[in-house]
Parts: sequence; C-alpha cells; structure tokens
Amino acid sequence: MRAVRSPTQLPAQLPPDIRLMQAVTAVLLAALVLGAAGLGLRWVTRLPIFAIRAIQVEGEVTRNSAASLRANALPQLTGSFLSMNLKNGRQAFEAVPWVRKAVVQRVWPNRLRVKLEEHRPAAYWEAGADDAASDSGVDRSLVNSYGEVFQANLGDVEDDDLPVLAGPKGTATVMLQMWRQLQAQTQALDDSVERLDLSGRGSWRVTLEKGAVLELGRGSPEEVLARYGQYVRTVTQVTSRYQAPVLSADLRHADGFALRLRGVSTTRPAAAAGKAAR
Repeated sequence: MRAVRSPTQLPAQLPPDIRLMQAVTAVLLAALVLGAAGLGLRWVTRLPIFAIRAIQVEGEVTRNSAASLRANALPQLTGSFLSMNLKNGRQAFEAVPWVRKAVVQRVWPNRLRVKLEEHRPAAYWEAGADDAASDSGVDRSLVNSYGEVFQANLGDVEDDDLPVLAGPKGTATVMLQMWRQLQAQTQALDDSVERLDLSGRGSWRVTLEKGAVLELGRGSPEEVLARYGQYVRTVTQVTSRYQAPVLSADLRHADGFALRLRGVSTTRPAAAAGKAAR
C-alpha cells in the first residue's frame, strides 16, 4: 500500500504574485527602518551636547592670532561635532592667510584639534614677468620654502632681503632650486643673487646685489650652472686687473663670456683687454 502524506508534509508552493508581494513588503520595511534610523541619527547629531565647544590650535601660529583664526575660519565651519565635514574644516583653516597646511581632528565629546603649518617665505614671486628688467607695476606674491606660490600681505614679511623670482606660471619650484644653487656659487664673489628671471623661452638672467646683470642663456640646469661656475672662478682676474666692478656680463658664449666694467672705456683697446675672459 502507498503511504499517504499528511497535509503538513506537503511542500509550500506559494503563487508567484504572493512571493513578489512578500519581497516588496520586506524591501519597504527595510527602507522604512533605514529612513527612521537616519532621521534619528540626524536628530542626535543636532543635540546641544554635540555642539563644538572649543577649538585647540597647535603648531605654527606665529603669524595668526586666535582672533584672526576665529574671524577667518570659524564662519566657514558648519555642523556639529559629529556632523562636521573634516575636509571642509581643513580647507577653511588653509584659506587663512599664511596657513600652508591644516590637520583637523575630533576630540571627544565636543572639541576640535587643529594643527597648523605656516608658510615660510623664501622669495618674492612675479608671475609672467618674462624678460621684464624692472619690477615696477608688477603684482608680487610670495614663494615658500617648498617652492609653492601663495598670497599674503607683503607688509607682514620681516625679511627685506628676500630675492625676487620672475618667470612663467608654474616654474616657481624650479626657479627656487636654481636660485639656491646660484646663490651658493655667488658667495665666492662676496655677493648674492638679488633677482632671478626666466623668460618664456627658457633663458635665465641673474641680477646680483652689487648691481651686475648677467645673461646666463638657455640650457639644462647643469649647463647653466656650469657656465656660471666658470664665470665665478675667472671674473675676479679681470676685475682685479682693472679695479672696476662688473656692470653686466653675457655668458651665452661657448668659449667664454663678455664683460662690461664700470668706468672702463668701450673703445677698442680697453674693450679688447677687458671684454672676454676665457
């Protein structure tokens, strides 16, 4: 005889429309729970207990007082301790003059810790000056020790001996590196590089503190520095002979350089004696 299954042993076979309805109901319930949780979390983050009560500033703050930071950065901070976007907070502090980098952290339950790094000015910057011999009428910015251009009140710069870098946009880092290497060589002349120009075609010009203007020409940094090194090693042979300082020099020659000395006649005999040093 065949065994007869009881009704409880029969597999449940629900119609497709019922199964679809159950799935839709489950999705709607999940969405409802998530929405309620989101609203609850939003309500919690707005509780007065999570309002930011204090901001602890660390690091370099020599150029910004607590009042200036409060006036410049605080109006840009939105949200509570839990809801504030830390990236936006960092950008708010980095927008403050002289601030190069900011790290913003939450400190439970209602404080922010902000660590600041300030710009250290290394040079003045004239973007797009391009072959301009005079700095009159040119808007200046500043270059920090990393070769980054930044805007700040030039009246806040205590160091009056900062050099001037003038060149195409985006070349500040390369120019600062070149200035440092030229400056190291110039110390042998008991002088310093007051201004460094780079033209749009890649030609370098140096203005020394004592007034000499030197055309270094184009080429790789190694080639330009080699020509300048030759000039530094040999120019004193000419200046000591004529007891006259250099007004200008052209280092773009392959086998030497041309000089113009203060007080030395440009007639043929004097020029022949003092024009070239090889």
